[in-house]
Amino acid sequence: MRRPSIGALGLATIPFVAMCFSVALWDRVQPMILGLPFNLFWLTLWVVLTPCCMWVVYRLESTHTRAADDS
Repeated sequence: MRRPSIGALGLATIPFVAMCFSVALWDRVQPMILGLPFNLFWLTLWVVLTPCCMWVVYRLESTHTRAADDS
């Protein structure tokens, strides 16, 4: 089993960092966005964006694996 690339690991940690370690930056109710308090909107946004990030990681790793298999 081969190790994932640095780019894939970095991209995979973006949602984790955005949801867990940025709380001090967005811990407020105002402004309301789409009828949601900002903190709930922020978490919901990252729940939606996480699969997008993971898809890009998958694509990076699949092309990286395919290139390694061809050589």
